[in-house]
Amino acid sequence: MFSTMSKVNAGRCILRSFSTSSKKQAKVAVLGASGGIGQPMSLLIKQSPLVSHLSLYDIAHTPGVAADLSHMNTRAAVTGHMGPDQLEACLTKCDIVVIPAGVPRKPGMTRDDLFNTNASIVRDLAEACARYCPKAMIAIIANPVNSTVPIASEVFKKHNVYDPNRIFGVTTLDVVRANAFVAEAKGLDPAEVNVPVIGGHAGITIIPLISQCKPSVSFDADKLDAMTKRIQEAGTEVVKAKAGAGSATLSMAFAGARFTFSLLSAMQGKPVIECGYVKSSETDASYFATPLHLGRNGLEKNLGLGKLSAYEKDLVEKAIPELKGNIKKGEEFVKKSA
Repeated sequence: MFSTMSKVNAGRCILRSFSTSSKKQAKVAVLGASGGIGQPMSLLIKQSPLVSHLSLYDIAHTPGVAADLSHMNTRAAVTGHMGPDQLEACLTKCDIVVIPAGVPRKPGMTRDDLFNTNASIVRDLAEACARYCPKAMIAIIANPVNSTVPIASEVFKKHNVYDPNRIFGVTTLDVVRANAFVAEAKGLDPAEVNVPVIGGHAGITIIPLISQCKPSVSFDADKLDAMTKRIQEAGTEVVKAKAGAGSATLSMAFAGARFTFSLLSAMQGKPVIECGYVKSSETDASYFATPLHLGRNGLEKNLGLGKLSAYEKDLVEKAIPELKGNIKKGEEFVKKSA
């Protein structure tokens, strides 16, 4: 067991991992805060000294989650909001809104199977964001991300508050998985590995650019293909391992918190590069994930695809039709529900 002093030192180490040089702290909302992703992600976000107010929303159990987190001796005040009538209070004056709300994937389900339920949830939450915090950074985790990001964008357009530089699909989980898997295969420190992942956030649209990995690594063709497929199907790996008890919640919470911390740092003026799924002109698909330079106002510069290997070019070519279909599905959902 840890001694009392060890526990204190561990807590200090956690807090020191975040920059404390900020002048302005942020209000961050988590929509879907009582769920399998929302709870552990809120726990991680509560630790950041860059957050002054952590505003939690869900359709059930939020007061309990908020009370629990409020007992942590970190800077952020915590409020819990439950039900649509409390969305205004939750979202007003928010700087960042993270949306993990929605149903999880179960064995045998594809991300398309999630669409009918989660599309409505994201549409309604985006409506609330457009009304009550139109200038906030919106970080969408709810699957299928390839479609839910276009849904949010179309809702913001309807309200005449659309800024493509402030709406992001969180694909960070694909990056951290790629980093972990490559590091494991090569005997490297996973914290020191960076594999850009472009495209989308489902199946063949997930394109790890192992040729651009830092530090540089190489695989034989068959092992490269196996590694790529493992990264693409990693979500299914977790769903099967949990045997009906859930999907990738803890790793997604870690990835969602990482993206939130990157936005917080960027809003303080610190240059940050993260991959994310955004409105894009980099390919024939109107939304596409690439490395992004984040700044005070969200996306400052899209860093594009970089130099691709022949193998990676083929992956992009195969992904584009799938992505286009996903995007169209999201856009048409909003038009039909108008």
